[in-house]
Amino acid sequence: MTWQEFTALLVLATAMSFTPGPNTTLSTALAANGGLRRAMPFVCAVPLGWSALLLVCAWGLGALVLAAPLLVWAVKAVGVAYLLWLAWKLSQARQLSEASAAALKVGFWQGVALQFVNIKAWMLALAIVSGWVAGHADAAQRLAIVVPTMLCFAFASNFLYATMGSLLRDWLRGPDGTGQRLRLFNRAMALVLVVTAVWMAAL
Repeated sequence: MTWQEFTALLVLATAMSFTPGPNTTLSTALAANGGLRRAMPFVCAVPLGWSALLLVCAWGLGALVLAAPLLVWAVKAVGVAYLLWLAWKLSQARQLSEASAAALKVGFWQGVALQFVNIKAWMLALAIVSGWVAGHADAAQRLAIVVPTMLCFAFASNFLYATMGSLLRDWLRGPDGTGQRLRLFNRAMALVLVVTAVWMAAL
């Protein structure tokens, strides 16, 4: 892989990892409601799931999924339904309490699975494999560069968003402890998930 290709990969990884999306939204919301420690299983799940999806696409399964309208519809339907359910759960959280944080919990394996029901993730993974890996004589070596790079960016972005969420906890609690700010914050995060779900459905 030339340095020009690697630079282009870094630019793409930065753009796709640090712009807001379902993963970063959930990382922020989970940390804001339950603290950074409670958000870490999800933060760690995203890069693992994303890396696994890249490998699946590198093995040729990604093209098969996107070539089958029924499979595309199934991925969209499950992904949209799951995001809408998460948005509803998030919109109902009103207090910085153990009960509210537990109700919002998105576990490690749920975080991994979320990558596989995101049609945008499938399309991006396939684009990366097509542009940087497939058709090259050194495909295995390229894959050994691409996967760790994307894994690091996925972890860094979600950890950053989760850290910002955890830093907001005291402010969200509010001076009177009523949680009004938290309710507005959670509803805003829920709206982002709803918009993402609608956008995924329209792809």
